Amino acid sequence: MGKYMARSFTWLLLAPALLSLVYINGLLYPFIAPKTLLFRGLGIIALAAFAYLALSGHEFYWSRLRNKLAWLPAALLFVAYATSLIGIDFYHSFWSVYDRGDGLLTLTIAVLFFYSVLLSADRKFLWQLFKLVAWVATAVSAYVLVQWLSEISGINFTLVAEARGRLGGTLGNAAFLAGYLGMAVWATLAIAGESRGSWRKVYYVGAALQFVAIVLAATRGTLLALFVVGFLTLLYLAWKGEQRTRTSARVGLAGLLLFAGLFFSFREQLRHAPFEPVRRIASISLSDATVSSRLFIWQHVFGEAMKRPLTGYGAEHIAGIFDRVYDPGAILEQWFDRSHNAFLDYFVQFGILGTLLYTGLIASLGYVGATLFRRKEPLGVFLLLLSGTYAIQNFFVFDTAVTLWFLLAALAAALAYESAQDPANKETPSVMRMQAPRLLSYGVAGVIVVLLYPIVIQPLRANLLLADGYTYHVTDVDRAISDFQRGLSLNTYADIEYGYQAYTMYTDNQQTMLAGAQRVAAYRYALQTLTSNYERYPYDARTAVYLAHVLDSAPPEEAVDEATLRAVLARATLLSPKRAQPWYLLSNIALRKGDQAKSAAEREQYYREAFVPLEEYAAKVPGLAEPRFIIASLYFVVGDKVSAKKWADEGLPLYRGGTDVARKALRYYIAAEDWPNVRRFLTDIVTDNPMDYPVLYDLAKAEFLTGNRDRAVEIVQELRLKSPGLVETDPVFLKSLGA
Repeated sequence: MGKYMARSFTWLLLAPALLSLVYINGLLYPFIAPKTLLFRGLGIIALAAFAYLALSGHEFYWSRLRNKLAWLPAALLFVAYATSLIGIDFYHSFWSVYDRGDGLLTLTIAVLFFYSVLLSADRKFLWQLFKLVAWVATAVSAYVLVQWLSEISGINFTLVAEARGRLGGTLGNAAFLAGYLGMAVWATLAIAGESRGSWRKVYYVGAALQFVAIVLAATRGTLLALFVVGFLTLLYLAWKGEQRTRTSARVGLAGLLLFAGLFFSFREQLRHAPFEPVRRIASISLSDATVSSRLFIWQHVFGEAMKRPLTGYGAEHIAGIFDRVYDPGAILEQWFDRSHNAFLDYFVQFGILGTLLYTGLIASLGYVGATLFRRKEPLGVFLLLLSGTYAIQNFFVFDTAVTLWFLLAALAAALAYESAQDPANKETPSVMRMQAPRLLSYGVAGVIVVLLYPIVIQPLRANLLLADGYTYHVTDVDRAISDFQRGLSLNTYADIEYGYQAYTMYTDNQQTMLAGAQRVAAYRYALQTLTSNYERYPYDARTAVYLAHVLDSAPPEEAVDEATLRAVLARATLLSPKRAQPWYLLSNIALRKGDQAKSAAEREQYYREAFVPLEEYAAKVPGLAEPRFIIASLYFVVGDKVSAKKWADEGLPLYRGGTDVARKALRYYIAAEDWPNVRRFLTDIVTDNPMDYPVLYDLAKAEFLTGNRDRAVEIVQELRLKSPGLVETDPVFLKSLGA
């Protein structure tokens, strides 16, 4: 048993490299959740195997713990636990959620892998790690290429997931994919440099394929990282390289600068190129919506983090900071739990010490690489390039379990390799001084393996039940609710995700697609789940907003306590002051009363009451057009056309596009019979969604009313072909158009 375990232990430590290939349909977050659960499971099994081997007298390189660089992961883990214990909610910090899978537990597993590799790896382990990563990354890249071909050809290939937005491959997210491949490409080139004959060509082809996949992912942070690292490498070789290398580097440097110059010279034309990666890179500017959003987040999240620079807020509590600074006029994302900057994420969660330790881990890999490079070790330069790429790209994206494990495994293997290669170091493996009885070795390992049940099996069951219930949430409500209740009864960290999904299912589908007892049952389940989470996670603005929306959307059979709804909305506005939904829902309370009023005077009174939260919200977001158009529509309804025009005139110069805002603006301009502006907003809606034929027909009418009869006729002729029968629904307009 001991010999078999010892032989298998190395492959167990390498197994996480295979996780990049794993995704499982039938789970919620099929690309992320399986990787996280398997990673945690592999970590538990590796810990059990290590405990068994250590207690059984297996030899490990305990002397490597004297290296101060080896202390950094343990120090980071200690700081993470300490800051999370005094942070907002340790439970959430430890477990995280399905859609990210980070948290203290995942960090703990990654650190356990680090020390397992450090204490057991021989000089060959680093090469084994890089070789396995090279093959896996090449397979992932081939998958991405097939996914891209599927997207441009319209052919659905078997076992290849449909791309939704940018290509994410087997990692499901373009940023995750590019971040992983940005590191893996250097491992592949390292193996290629040491290979011979046909294998060398195979690995170089693999590296090229990985680079193509990075380009297809169109993640600007990784592309920028590779450009900077490549530029610095060529600059160094042009200065320090041997004669032939120096000449080649100078030519490459000149070519790179020429390429960059041409790119920026023709950037405006490239912004409209048919190839998305080119468009995304060419669109980089301070005025770009994504870039300005990121800069806003960094500035304001950093300001909030500076309120607790030493202790941070604890792991997995970036979302609360994001909600606090959220401004719909400056931020694209509705809900987010990362700042798109890994260093800032560590600062928010673990304070300045955690950030320095995380930076130290990356720098340590670069330092080991530089040390090996000075010794003429071929691996050294690739370790240096890997750490540099990881550092630069993580300034623009966020880390995942796959990339964090690769960083720590590479660092541990590099420390082991450096120790084995140091001529002054005569290290030999040694055993623990106290060898335990075999029964105790089995017992300790068995106790550790039991952790698979609460850490892997129960969350997996909860995920499966949530996914199954989601499948039937409209067609078989009773079965869906039964699944959900069984999943919640497992008492896992899935409860907050169950609440989010309950909200989405009810407000998006069940509220309108169900009726009678089924709709009531769906409402009660959503209400009960969100209420439970509202009480358990009082810091979560998302839960508060969702609960308020569900209460506001109660079916006619269910009475809603107005005091409860107002209390929930008060918490929501406190946790996220500039988020629109709570203010609109607060206004809805008065609007609903106004709609039910029996007299015109009473109706106007309630409508006037509805203005108060809307105008307060408009004052909080002076750069946002949407609330101003809503207020204008309401003033028009109560007959105050002067105030209505005033608010609409305020909103018009603030309008920056967006279908939702355009639709809200239309309500006022149609009522005011301002046909030029009606045409403008209808045009924007049709531009965003050319398949919205009813709106296109409305645009034809607006064109006619603004004197553009030829364009109206053109649209009608187009609709006769694309949506037969639609234009005949308004014979009066057709008659007017014909006249």
